[in-house]
Amino acid sequence: MNSTTNKRKIINDPVFGFINFPSETIFDLVEHPYLQRLRRIKQLGLSSLVFPGANHTRFEHTIGALHLMRQAIDVLREKKVSISTDEAEAVSIAILLHDIGHGPFSHALESTIVSGIGHEDLSLMLMEELNREFGGKLTMAIEIFKDEYPRHFLHQLISGQLDMDRLDYLRRDSFYSGVVEGMIGCDRIIKMLNVADDRLVVDKKAIYSVENFLIARRLMYWQVYLHKTVLAAEFMLINILKRAKELVSNGNELYAPPQLLWLLKHGFSKENLKINDNKSIMIKNFVALDDSDILSSIKVWSTHPDPVLSWLSTAIINRKLFKIKISDHQFSEKKAEVLKEQLNTKFNIPKKETSYFVFQGEITNSAYEPSSEEIFIIYNNGKRADFEKASDINLSVLSKTVKKHFFCYPKELTLK
Repeated sequence: MNSTTNKRKIINDPVFGFINFPSETIFDLVEHPYLQRLRRIKQLGLSSLVFPGANHTRFEHTIGALHLMRQAIDVLREKKVSISTDEAEAVSIAILLHDIGHGPFSHALESTIVSGIGHEDLSLMLMEELNREFGGKLTMAIEIFKDEYPRHFLHQLISGQLDMDRLDYLRRDSFYSGVVEGMIGCDRIIKMLNVADDRLVVDKKAIYSVENFLIARRLMYWQVYLHKTVLAAEFMLINILKRAKELVSNGNELYAPPQLLWLLKHGFSKENLKINDNKSIMIKNFVALDDSDILSSIKVWSTHPDPVLSWLSTAIINRKLFKIKISDHQFSEKKAEVLKEQLNTKFNIPKKETSYFVFQGEITNSAYEPSSEEIFIIYNNGKRADFEKASDINLSVLSKTVKKHFFCYPKELTLK
C-alpha cells in the first residue's frame, strides 16, 4: 500500500458521522504526537464527575471542528466566495491545531503550573514548532490564526462569534453530557454563512438558528461549564497542584512523572521562555503531559503524609467534593473565618493552610459579545444589519456579562 492510499483515512464520529482528511499534510498533523496527545485530554475536564457521559476528548473536538470547517469552505465557495486551495488548506490546519496548546484538565493547569500564558499562546507556540518541522507548510495557517492574513473572514471561521470551534463544542458537549438544551443546528448556520466586505455574515433566514445558538451557549455555560459541582472539583484540583508545587519548592519528596515534577519545580512562565534552553525543555515537558499523569499522581498523593495534599487528593479520587454556594453577592469574610477556625480546631489544619479548603471567587458568563465583534445579518438586497437590531427578541440578557460569586468548603464543616 503506497503512502497516498494509506493516508486516505475515514473517522466515524458519533456526532457528525464519517469524517475524512482532506490532504496528506493534515493527515500527517493528525498523526503527530502533539495532536495525538489530545486523545488523552478530556474536553470537559472534571465534568464527568457530574455528567458521567462527558468523557470525550479534545482530539474528537478538533476533528469535529475540522469537519465543520470543510463544510463552511464548500458553502462559501458555492456562494462564489473565492477561497484558494492553499487558503482552504491553511484555515483547515489552523482549526485543527487551535486547541493543541491545552494542558491536562485545561484551565486547572493554566492557573497553577503555567503562569501568565494562556492555551492560545501555547497553541501558537506549538504551531510554530510544527511549522519548522514541516518545512514552512503551516506559515499561512499561523497568519490566519493570528489574524495577520489579509482576509479577515478566514480568521473569523476559527475565532469569532460563530466560529467552527464553538459550533462543534456546543453540539458535542451537549451530546456527551446529555444536556439537550445545548443542541444547535450546525448545518443550518453553516449553510447560511456568507462573506461581505471581508467579514462573515449570516443570511436573514438563519436569524432563529442564531438566536437558538446564543441561547444554547448561555444555557450550556450555566448548566455544564460553570455547573457549581464542576466548579468545586476544578478548584479543588487547582489547589492540589498548588500544594504539590509548594511542597516541591520547599524540598519535600513528592511522587510525580518526571515531566510533571520538572514543571512543578521550575514552572512554565513568560520569563523562563525568554531563555532559549529553558524554552525547549519546557515545551518538551509540557507536551509529554496529559490527564493520566495528573490522575496517577493524585492517586499516590492521597496517601502522602502532608494532610492538605492527602485530604484534597482523596476527596477528588473518591468524589467527596466540597460544598459550594453560588450567590449574586460576595460572601462575607466572617463566614470564611468561622470555617477556617473549625479546620484548625477539629482537623488540626494550620491556619496558614486553611485557604486550601475554604475559598471563594467569582464566575462570569456572556453568551454574545458584540463589543468584540458583532454578528451581521445580510438581506436579499445586500444590506446588512447588526444581529441585535435584526432579531425580534430582547438580546440584552445574552449580551450582558453576568457575574456570580461562589463560596466553597468541605462538607465536614458546619456553616450556621
